[in-house]
Amino acid sequence: MKLRNFFAAVLAAVLCLLAGCGAQPEPKKFERTTLYFDTVVTVSFYAGENGEELMQHCMDMCAQFERVFSRTDSGSELYAVNHRTENRVEVSKGIAELVTVGLDYYEKSGGKFDITIAPLSDLWDFKSEDAAVPEMERIAQAAAKVDAGKVHVEGSTLIFDSPDTMIDLGALVKGYAADAIKKYLVGEGVTSGLINLGGNVLAIGSRPDGGKWNIGIQKPFGDYSETAAVVKVEDQTVVSSGIYERYFEQDGILYHHILDPDTGYPAKSDIEGVSIICDSSLTGDALSTTCLALGSEQAEELIRQTEGAEAVFILKNGEVRYTDETLKQ
Repeated sequence: MKLRNFFAAVLAAVLCLLAGCGAQPEPKKFERTTLYFDTVVTVSFYAGENGEELMQHCMDMCAQFERVFSRTDSGSELYAVNHRTENRVEVSKGIAELVTVGLDYYEKSGGKFDITIAPLSDLWDFKSEDAAVPEMERIAQAAAKVDAGKVHVEGSTLIFDSPDTMIDLGALVKGYAADAIKKYLVGEGVTSGLINLGGNVLAIGSRPDGGKWNIGIQKPFGDYSETAAVVKVEDQTVVSSGIYERYFEQDGILYHHILDPDTGYPAKSDIEGVSIICDSSLTGDALSTTCLALGSEQAEELIRQTEGAEAVFILKNGEVRYTDETLKQ
């Protein structure tokens, strides 16, 4: 009787395997595209039945980040910081972290990366259809208010030396958000996906087939479908910045949105576009803007000094330069 039961159990197990009993359903692709951070946001990943729930949480995270970091929303935390009445302001962990990163790159860039650029950003309206070069006097007045050396962080407290200092974290927010979304999804068991926040592309693991992700680097001033280069990444980020993102022309001169805090005018650089390949999208954000402002020679030196980071530079003379030749495809 016991032997008969044994064979019956074995037969039942075999039939169960053939029928797929207990097998986990294949993950399916979930993708959503919307607008946040003044750019097109696409989150795509592979998950089980809870994929829609995970996706909605990602969108809720984006909305929350806007409520914290938006410089123009009168209900945001950063707006309150910029319209403070005291020189000491208690802030959330996120703002304290981004200001700390911003001040670090202010030092690394010799002042070319400056999170207090807000007065100049307000003056140069690159989104307007009637964008024009501001009056020289107004540029000088705004530039006089820009100096990240007048901002200090003590734990969760920001200390301002001047009431005129205003913070703009736009160069860092997308990277911070991408990293946070990835951390959440990985914590929920997602092993494959892409987070694309404008110029910030962050890969979760590899493609479902095990291969690396192919990330195209846009050709400056070309069609969105035109690529100047393609890099393969796995569980890394590719963050791009370029003078072609927001600009206008006046009297035959191109004016772009990467502003030089020293002059108040667009930064003079031999770089049209730069893409950073590294592990953290926040680091990639800070590096990409800094490199574009510095120019290729100083930018390459900065990349060499940054562990785990590589770059692809697209120069104004058409040259595509890699800090690591193995990035070439």
